[in-house]
Formats: sequence, structure tokens, C-alpha cells
Amino acid sequence: MGVVEIEAYLSHLAVERKVSVSTQNQALSAILFLYQEILEIPVEGVNAIRAKTPVRLPVVLSLYEVDALLNRMQGINGLVARLLYGSGLRLMEALRLRVQDVDFYRNEVSIRAGKGAKDRITMLPLSLRPKLESHLEGRRVLFEADLEKGQASVYLPNALSKKYPGADTEWSWQYIFPSSRLSIDPRTSVIRRHHRDGKTIQRAMKKACKTCGLNKRATPHTLRHSFATHLLESGYDIRTVQELLGHKDVSTTMIYTHVLNRGGRGVQSPLDR
Repeated sequence: MGVVEIEAYLSHLAVERKVSVSTQNQALSAILFLYQEILEIPVEGVNAIRAKTPVRLPVVLSLYEVDALLNRMQGINGLVARLLYGSGLRLMEALRLRVQDVDFYRNEVSIRAGKGAKDRITMLPLSLRPKLESHLEGRRVLFEADLEKGQASVYLPNALSKKYPGADTEWSWQYIFPSSRLSIDPRTSVIRRHHRDGKTIQRAMKKACKTCGLNKRATPHTLRHSFATHLLESGYDIRTVQELLGHKDVSTTMIYTHVLNRGGRGVQSPLDR
């Protein structure tokens, strides 16, 4: 069997099984791995049969919808959600923040090894400072308790624990949003406190959306989309927004110009004349 049979199978998935584009491409990748790595049979013309991923506009909330949503999210989940919207962070970027990544003096948040293994700096909302400082006070109490039990170790990336012995038990390296319980790290078999599970935030936001009657399909990432769109609506230039989001190419940021309330180019409808 060759390209013809592969194409027929992928067409079967798309037409009869009605699977998504990502599922089609995942199936193609599995078949190519089988042919090239296991059977060692070259397959030509692969790019011609790979399904194209559709480009979709992001879901964006209005200022009123953001307020209604955040007012129904309290505690740590509410704090994380406000950080996603106020600083434009991705969910895992927020949950992986360490104590040393927040600079209260400069009102900055440093994101280490974000998407594409890139570092960047974004703003810390002034309105969030008191809540975050209060949260860190409670976090320090938990850290001291773990330290007394000899279980204050946290995971350090890139073998930093070998380069800086003892750093894994320092306050500056602790996760700002820790898990509520200790667990065994499968990489080292060490009992330690990992960061908070992202599913916890997702479930809390889903519940808040239902409570406030929000009809849009909003996820934690929707708050990042709303952050970018609202900055553009406020008149900030797209290059600034690109830098804050950590996009490699400005064309990625340009998608938010298509979801502005006033239209992509500020065009007024003839019906509103």
C-alpha cells in the first residue's frame, strides 16, 4: 500500500467518520512513522494529502463580561484568573511562576521559558498587588511548615539543582501557586510540592461562566485573548502588545485586530450613519 491507500483512509476519516483536522493529521503522522521508521518504506507526496488546519478567530470577552466572570471567582482560582487577564499570561505560565519571578518594586512579572522556550517581561497590575502580597504571606507559612518536615524541595529545570545545591529548598524558587498536597516526583522519586493543577482553574472558570450566564465558550486562555484585545481598544500599539504576549511574529498578534468591537480597521457600518 502507498499514497493512494493512505489518501483513501484519510478521506474515510474525514468524510465518513467526520473527524477533525488534527485527528486526520495525527493519523497521517502515525502511518508515516510506521512506513518510514518501522517498515523503512519511503512515502512520496505526503504534503499534498495533509489536511490544513483552519484559522479561527479567538473568543474575546467584553469588559462587562470579564468583570462579571472575575467577580464570581474567588480565592486562589480568582487570583490566578485575574493574573491571566491583567498580565496576559498563559495558564501554565501563571501556575509555574516562582516567588522570584514577581518584582513588586518594578511592578513586573518575568516569564521564564515560556512558549518557544522564550523569556519575557509583562506588567503586574497595581490592583492585584495587595492580593498577591497577602497570598505570598500565606504561601510563606506553608513553605516554613514544609521546610521543618524536610519536604520543601521543588523541581528545578535544566539540572540547576546540581549546579546550585540547596537551591531547590530556597524560598525564591518556590511556586507561587502550589498544590494543596505533597506528591512523589516521578522524575526523581522525591516527595515535594508541585504547582497547582491547571484543571482546577479550568473547572472554576467553567462554573463561573455558568453562574453568570455567559454564553461564550470561554476558557482560561480566553482571558489572555481579552487582555490583548482590550489593550488594542485602549489605543496601545500592536508592537507593544506583541512584546507583552511574547509572540515571535506580529502577524500572530494581528488576529486580535479582527475581533475589536469597532471593526478590524475602525470602519463604521453604513447603517450607523
